[in-house]
Amino acid sequence: MTEHAPLRVLVLDTVMDRGGAETMMMNYLRHFDRSKVTYDFLVNRDYRAAYEDEIEALGGRIYRMCPMYPQYFGRYKREFRNFLEQHTEYRIIHSNLEERSYFPLRIAAEKGIPVRIAHAHNRPVGFNLKSIFREYFRMRLPKYVTHMFACGTEAGDWLYGEKNRDRVIQQRNAIDTSAYRYDASIATQVREEFGVTDSGTFVLGHVGRFFPQKNHTFLIDIFAEVHKRHPNSVLWLVGGGELNDALKNQIKAKVDDFGLSDAVEFLGVRGDVNRLLQGMDSFILPSLYEGLPVTMIEAQASGLPCTISDRVPEQCDVTGNVQIIGLNATPAEWAKRILDQHAEYAGTNRTEGAGKVTKAGFDIKANAEWLQRFYVDALAESTRV
Repeated sequence: MTEHAPLRVLVLDTVMDRGGAETMMMNYLRHFDRSKVTYDFLVNRDYRAAYEDEIEALGGRIYRMCPMYPQYFGRYKREFRNFLEQHTEYRIIHSNLEERSYFPLRIAAEKGIPVRIAHAHNRPVGFNLKSIFREYFRMRLPKYVTHMFACGTEAGDWLYGEKNRDRVIQQRNAIDTSAYRYDASIATQVREEFGVTDSGTFVLGHVGRFFPQKNHTFLIDIFAEVHKRHPNSVLWLVGGGELNDALKNQIKAKVDDFGLSDAVEFLGVRGDVNRLLQGMDSFILPSLYEGLPVTMIEAQASGLPCTISDRVPEQCDVTGNVQIIGLNATPAEWAKRILDQHAEYAGTNRTEGAGKVTKAGFDIKANAEWLQRFYVDALAESTRV
């Protein structure tokens, strides 16, 4: 970093599509004073992703390496070591690769990179072949990390272990709350765009990539029960994701089997989630596991009542508008409680949501200022050690 050049932080991510962690990093990048601190991104997918045009427009750089699949681990380590040898300008690495951060941060430590941040965004559950790798990497990661970030307590406990809880910095999944503040005119406009012209139509919404974690199969079971009880209802599914076509097609087939194709909208990857949330009446997230999902902060900022599974941390309820239901409950039980909640919140002032989220500390402006100072101070501190 020269006297007039910004501090460039190297962010490690899989792909800069519109996922939760990626959206969070973009929120920060947009609100930094980029003459002082900015982000460059090293990804391990070879296609041009949704956020890349904006990253470059904001002055960021994008580098690519091979995927971090087990068969490529050796190649990834060689490529990353070569990358650091060629790019000695990076003194801070911020990794969003969960337990796989072990590889690059170990190499970064060997190369003398003074600030090495791991960031926990999730808390996987279940056991499979991936679990073996996860546990191996997770147990070894803390040794090579100078700063431990997490979106929430449970995500931090999973990645770093409870014994390291005192070291973990809870970095909020902050958003521009003003962009999500409810506006009735926008809500009407959005609903009309998707053919919802009856004010009595109940719009249930979900934002999440098509991935087993998000539990879309169960979500369709729930909506089928909602539709039985409230035939004038629709479901909006927002999201895409890498390698999701097979799962998405399975979900579409299930929708067809239920005879709900006219009631379920597959909206794909969108850059206007803030607008879409305005048009919804209720938000649902029946995930098998989560960290502290940014979509929940967004939904609450728009004033939506939300229903989540008991696998989503209760910590994500920052407005009091969230109800939790166990995944062992039946779809019918979920449907009843969703509709009961909708009736309870009918007529409430949704514009209060953004203020509640801001008061809870999730507005991006103050958080971006804090993180920008953190990077500068952490680097300065490392030079004094």
